[in-house]
Amino acid sequence: MTDSQINIQHLCWRAGFGPAAAELRPIRKSSLKEFRSRFLMASREAPLEIEVVKNPFEGMTIQEVSKKLKQATEEERKSLRTFHQNGIKSLNQFWIQEMINSKAQLREKMVFFWHDHFSCRSGNSLHLQKYLNILRKHALGKFSDLLMEVSKSAAMINYLNANQNRKNQPNENFAREVMELFTVGKGQYSEVDIKEAARALTGWNANYIGEFVFNPGQHDTGSKKILGQSGEFNGDDVLTILLNQRGTAQHITEKIYRFFVNEQPDEKIVTRLSKEFYESGYDIGQLLQTIFSSDWFYKTENIGNRIKSPIELWVGINRQLPMQFGNPDAALGFQRIMGQVLFNPPNVAGWPSGNAWIDSSSLMYRLQLPKILSAGTDFTVLPKADDDTQMGKAVKPIKGLTATIRWPLYFQTYSGIDLKDLPETINSFLLQTLSTPSEAVLKKHSKEVSREAMISSRTLLLMQCPEYQYC
Repeated sequence: MTDSQINIQHLCWRAGFGPAAAELRPIRKSSLKEFRSRFLMASREAPLEIEVVKNPFEGMTIQEVSKKLKQATEEERKSLRTFHQNGIKSLNQFWIQEMINSKAQLREKMVFFWHDHFSCRSGNSLHLQKYLNILRKHALGKFSDLLMEVSKSAAMINYLNANQNRKNQPNENFAREVMELFTVGKGQYSEVDIKEAARALTGWNANYIGEFVFNPGQHDTGSKKILGQSGEFNGDDVLTILLNQRGTAQHITEKIYRFFVNEQPDEKIVTRLSKEFYESGYDIGQLLQTIFSSDWFYKTENIGNRIKSPIELWVGINRQLPMQFGNPDAALGFQRIMGQVLFNPPNVAGWPSGNAWIDSSSLMYRLQLPKILSAGTDFTVLPKADDDTQMGKAVKPIKGLTATIRWPLYFQTYSGIDLKDLPETINSFLLQTLSTPSEAVLKKHSKEVSREAMISSRTLLLMQCPEYQYC
């Protein structure tokens, strides 16, 4: 494999969800500079606002909606809960397909990153749809705009109890998390700063259909002192003060570096990047452009050293090996099994990373997954029990993760490649690690009765290897 192919696939995995089968030929023929230009350009167009979930109260005023909800029978309330459950499932399915099929891979990967950074849950599908649209709209724009809109989203306001933050009865939850997780990070503020910020954030709320509401009668108009500044601050002022702290740029930049480059950050590089990020007005796209255009991003120590999260593993397999599922809930079933369900993080800190994704049970399932998908037989498994994410509900077995692999499309990926070169070509396309499985073992277990049998059997064997868990 050439250095160019290694680097291009590194870009595909880190800035996206891995190379698609149809991209192998252009990857082998392109220079890194040419491919990177096309890759980044594909995410520059503003995304369309999604409307997977239709507002069931369309045409009604919020007063009419409130009245209808108050007068709803238990049967109507149950029906509405089912509506939202189905809506959240539809959002999940839509987004997974976007990750697999969209050419705007960087945008989808960055939305995935922000979805973890601004971690929240909601039982209201309209709220989650608005939250997802905010992430998509600002994923590559200005972090300042993203912070402002996410903070005022109904999903976040309700999840972090900002709707319970009232004059003379401040709730500090949102103020604490916006400092600790979303902006400056731990150690950059005091408990007094949190209390004062909570006072400034009083009066924030949202209505049922997801619109931001400010209640002036519930807002504390008194003077506050936050991070050394004094004034009669409101919620917008709190966010502006936090954005003015260089610690926010440092915290966000280091988190982006850990996610896209290496979990062991290079302090000199992060400090320089954070300075540029701050001075650019928090331009996310510019920061990423700098990272992906830098020689150090493609250093050996930054390639093939990151364990794929469950979502990255699932989407990556689907991009490299085209397949169809008879059960539309297959992807959701996999997410439940592996403990990473979109729109359902374990807590406000988001999901773990790195080695935290691997334990004895999850590793065995990860290694068996390609075989399970290719077998064409039903498979039953119990997802992980988690009192937080399951919220006390019983954990039920999941069935029906069978797939129909579109082998003819995959075989086309390798058309024109000499038979003697096929093993190395398949290896280089599927693996990013320096170490590779034993060729003798692969050859022993591969089926070589035909060209197609060799390609399919080696592909499945490689996807079952520990090396495939890294990107």
